[in-house]
Amino acid sequence: MQHDDQFNDYSNPYAAPLSSFEDASYQDVQGDIYGQDELRPFQTIWFHPRKTVRSIVAFNPEMHVVLLVCLSGIGEALDRASNKNAGDSMPMGAIFALAFVFGPLSGLIGLWIGSHLLRISGEWLGGEAPREHIKTAMAWSSVPAVFALPLWIPQLLLIGEEMFTSNTPRLDAQPALLIPFLAVALVELVLGIWGFVLLCNTIAEVQGFRSAWRGFGNLILAGMIILVPLLVVVFGLVFLAGAL
Repeated sequence: MQHDDQFNDYSNPYAAPLSSFEDASYQDVQGDIYGQDELRPFQTIWFHPRKTVRSIVAFNPEMHVVLLVCLSGIGEALDRASNKNAGDSMPMGAIFALAFVFGPLSGLIGLWIGSHLLRISGEWLGGEAPREHIKTAMAWSSVPAVFALPLWIPQLLLIGEEMFTSNTPRLDAQPALLIPFLAVALVELVLGIWGFVLLCNTIAEVQGFRSAWRGFGNLILAGMIILVPLLVVVFGLVFLAGAL
């Protein structure tokens, strides 16, 4: 059988020495999903997240990581602007400009911090993934968030700048718009939940965990690394203020 040159590099310098990947070449992993040597991660990540992220790590763990994180960062920035009614204090054009500039930046910063925290908390659970593979898992779990970006188009066509304002006169005057608006919002919600499910699975896979629940535990512990010290500081300040 003849394969493309890009898939014939058995000595790929990106190949990882993880125990869960030890004896699995890129071709072996791909055969599990497709029965052929073809990488189609944007299709398979939805329902085969563990095998997909394993094949990506075996081939090139940096594949599309920056692109995915930057695009999902734009979506998160727009969501934050909508939730905080940013349109009450700035025009919609400025909101989009800021989202396209600072969204990718915040996504990359989140990837850098998150990969450090997940590596630390993962080690407590017996995980073995280096930060490079954790970043791969984080980035590819954001595929649903990236696919949710085009959903801003129908929402903006329906209610425009009211996506970012506390007052919604157009939506209030035309209640029929609420049905398609809520339908799109429901799709966004489903994609958000599915993205989290993918994250639990991809983190579990690169860490060498058999269960996605341990991937979920890895995420919880990583959050606690930040949350617990913050709570200690807050309660300490409250105690000192009360004592004074």
